[in-house]
Amino acid sequence: MSTRQSGQGPTITVGPGQNQSNKSRTGNKLPLTLTFLGTLVIVGTYIAVLLTQPANLGTELGHTTLWVMVGYLVGGVLLAAGTLPLIPRSIIALIPVAIALNIVIGQIIGNFTPVPLYLDSIGTVMIGVLAGPAAGAFTGIISNLIWGVTLSPSVIAFSSGAGLIGAAAGWAARLGAFRTPWFAVITGAIAGIPAGALGAPVAAYVFGGGLGSGTGGVVAILQAAGLEMLNATLAQSLFSDIIDKALIFALAYAVLRTLPRRILDRYPFTDHSLPRRAREKTPVRIG
Repeated sequence: MSTRQSGQGPTITVGPGQNQSNKSRTGNKLPLTLTFLGTLVIVGTYIAVLLTQPANLGTELGHTTLWVMVGYLVGGVLLAAGTLPLIPRSIIALIPVAIALNIVIGQIIGNFTPVPLYLDSIGTVMIGVLAGPAAGAFTGIISNLIWGVTLSPSVIAFSSGAGLIGAAAGWAARLGAFRTPWFAVITGAIAGIPAGALGAPVAAYVFGGGLGSGTGGVVAILQAAGLEMLNATLAQSLFSDIIDKALIFALAYAVLRTLPRRILDRYPFTDHSLPRRAREKTPVRIG
């Protein structure tokens, strides 16, 4: 116990519990502050792309790409730093595996197949289902940042969408979306709408349309049909993201159902995704 005495007035006694409480409040504020700042940077970068790039398209593409990448990189780092303290320690060891899964599948689908999908967020969605929105968002953001730094710099600009999908998976799991396959498919399709809308302007104004061989082909076809770049990219993004996220949420449901109960019990958040009868069962101890 400590005392604080001012020049006037009575002596104030401060117990150790109060000091601990103050430290706890300060510690809780920091992740929220970093998350808020990261969101502001990403939203600001997104709005700047919408407001400035159409007039500069084709003339300052290199400079635009640079500041967009920096904006999303800084925002992604801040968001990751804000969500990291909220992630259960039990899930940390799985995140590198999820990131590797995202990158490998994303590289194969984007570069070597004509499929107009991405399938690069299955690891992110699984982490969101197992550990909640913060862990899912962190995995999505870090996955894109590592992917961008090592193999494909363009994906850094889509880090916010990746984080959104991870958080959406956690929110959907909390609502019980992964208790039935159709509920999982529907929530995945709904999550694909804001993800597609968020990525379309960046893909259109910074990278000239779809980045993968399949998605780029769809954009080219829509442009040949008379649509402007943004409209063509938006249509492709919504189409691809809705189907892509519905499929990934369905895959996450299937994986969740194949995992042994002893594995699921390591991650308490999975109780939201288990059927009610399974959640009501309690283990029987013998001896």
